[in-house]
Amino acid sequence: MDHAEHLIAAAAQQGAGNLLRIVIVVSVLGAVLLAWFLLRGYKRDE
Repeated sequence: MDHAEHLIAAAAQQGAGNLLRIVIVVSVLGAVLLAWFLLRGYKRDE
């Protein structure tokens, strides 16, 4: 997770607005990965 740590460090230096943007982007990516993982699991059951 070095990439995420660099993003968080950069956002912390630039201000709360960018930190909030990073948090939102990471949350959306996490939701997409979770949805893909769940859908892949359901497809395997067929």
